[in-house]
Amino acid sequence: MQTILKIFTGTALFIFLFSSCKKYLDVVPDDVATLESAFANANEAQAYLFGCYATLQNLADVRRNPGFTTSGEVIFPYPLQDQTTLGGSGGDAGFSIIRGLQNSANPLLNYWDGYNMGLNLWQAIRKCNIFLENVHIPPDLPDYQRKRWTAEAKFLKAYFHYWLIRMYGPIPIVDVNLPVNASIDEVRVKQQPLDSCFNYVVKLLDEAIPDLPPVIQNLAAEQGRISGTIALAVKAEVLVTQASPLFNGNPDYASWKNRDGVSLYPAAYDESKWQRALAACKAALDNVGSAALYQLRLSGGIVHMSDTTRRLLTIQGAFVDSWNSEQIWTLNPQFGWQYMASPRVTAEAASNVFAVYSNFSVPIGQSELFYSNHGVPINEDRTFDYNNRYKLQAGDDAHAYYIKKGYTSAKGNFNREPRYYADVAFDGSVWFGSGNLDDNNPNYINAVNGPAAPPDQLRYNATGYWAKKLVPYQTTFGQTSVQQNYSWPFMQLTGLWLLYAECLNEVNGPGAEVYEWIDKVRAKAGLDGVVASWSQYSINPAKYSSKEGLRAIIHQERRIETAFEGQAGWDLRRWKELQNVLSTPVQGWNVFNRTTEGYYQLRLVQQTSFSIRNYLYPIQDFDLLTNPNLVQTLYW
Repeated sequence: MQTILKIFTGTALFIFLFSSCKKYLDVVPDDVATLESAFANANEAQAYLFGCYATLQNLADVRRNPGFTTSGEVIFPYPLQDQTTLGGSGGDAGFSIIRGLQNSANPLLNYWDGYNMGLNLWQAIRKCNIFLENVHIPPDLPDYQRKRWTAEAKFLKAYFHYWLIRMYGPIPIVDVNLPVNASIDEVRVKQQPLDSCFNYVVKLLDEAIPDLPPVIQNLAAEQGRISGTIALAVKAEVLVTQASPLFNGNPDYASWKNRDGVSLYPAAYDESKWQRALAACKAALDNVGSAALYQLRLSGGIVHMSDTTRRLLTIQGAFVDSWNSEQIWTLNPQFGWQYMASPRVTAEAASNVFAVYSNFSVPIGQSELFYSNHGVPINEDRTFDYNNRYKLQAGDDAHAYYIKKGYTSAKGNFNREPRYYADVAFDGSVWFGSGNLDDNNPNYINAVNGPAAPPDQLRYNATGYWAKKLVPYQTTFGQTSVQQNYSWPFMQLTGLWLLYAECLNEVNGPGAEVYEWIDKVRAKAGLDGVVASWSQYSINPAKYSSKEGLRAIIHQERRIETAFEGQAGWDLRRWKELQNVLSTPVQGWNVFNRTTEGYYQLRLVQQTSFSIRNYLYPIQDFDLLTNPNLVQTLYW
């Protein structure tokens, strides 16, 4: 902290080169100037603002996002930093946390100091403070523009604090930068009580929202910048997080105090936090403007597409078709890891060992999260043969657009909801795209003995399930690979609907209004509503009628709807449910066996390790030595 906060005012200014209208926020700074020249005119000040945005854009790398790497939705089958042939440089740090490798000496995903795939968010906050302290200087900057830029910097500053709170709980609040002549005592900042931290973030957002444009009108020049709609949605998420069990009267952290003996965690549950969150969600929904469910946008060359395939591509396209109406907040950097999520569905892809790695492996447990075709959990559906789900069955006419007809696959892959087939791929599943746009004669995954088979012990899928959602149908891998790149969405309209439903249930309990918002999400996926589905098909037909039962339904609905989007890890933490998910060892199929019977044998893929202490991240031991006013995260 001493290194972070005791800074010289004449700091380096990042000057950005604008390579394209969509990437202007992503450019790495390559020049320096004095602070005086940084705010000499409006152009220089804007360049400094884009420097504040740079850290935000870097958060779009899913390997940096605990919501993705520590969710249990996807595992990485080996330590990447040990595989120099793959160009590894610690990129698996987040995945290693669920292996039990987190530590306080050199923390993984260290966002306090900027190590091990983390980013130094204190430096990012400092840049925002410098901008806010100097944005009044440029003489040619119109007042309306100054207000907007100030609001953007306040949003960024709020969001960086929020990210730190989700990771570390109580943190120091850095509202202004310390002067260069600050005393040692001033530099040794203290953590503030948790609710003070959340309230500070909300205060900054409230200050920013009135001066942000409701939506970004000039997409060619300003795509990726913050709007009032984004800020309102983020405020809703912040308050839902504050109201959730990890942060709202959590007895596990009740004894946590700072060096002055001040309690850092709220001692008692406060229902009014859910009421604040409910109001914020309602305000966000009232201001989503033109946001609407995604309408499929197709590229040329399609030979045949059934209504079934069209639905699957619509479900997937809402995430991978950038800047569509369903995406409330999208970050500019493009997802560069499609080859990690894709199987080898063609001989050409299999012939180029470097084209497809397939290492993002989906555990069988995650695949079983998705509903049956009746819209209820597979272990609750009275018509689903749950006990025999690992037996084998041949693809039939009813599943011809999901599973290759006549191909033998696991019985649990049949009779599932559309989101399962849109989001997850498996042995025998149809893969529309990758150069073949005819779903009457599509590509499919032959993991047992075809091009999907792992060529070595490095470039393979460890479970036999792929995160299909992350690979657009236009992407083709082979001797010459062509990726349909897309920018990473941070928040979707359906996710906001489910946050609102969650708040409604926590405040008012089950009722028609809650069902309405959940059912809007389900209708998009082609499912009947909650009441109809549970009443008709569930072995627990009244589950939706209690607050606890409906809470479980909402949580599962949200995990399905936002699967592989970098949300589940955050949600499971705030719900205090991640320990339950990661208490089960990761299982998959025997992927190196070349016979059908041998392949379909369950095997242990990876042991996971997660305890109460892993809900919040440790501060590096060295930081506690340099700043004795800090206290280590409880249990570390």
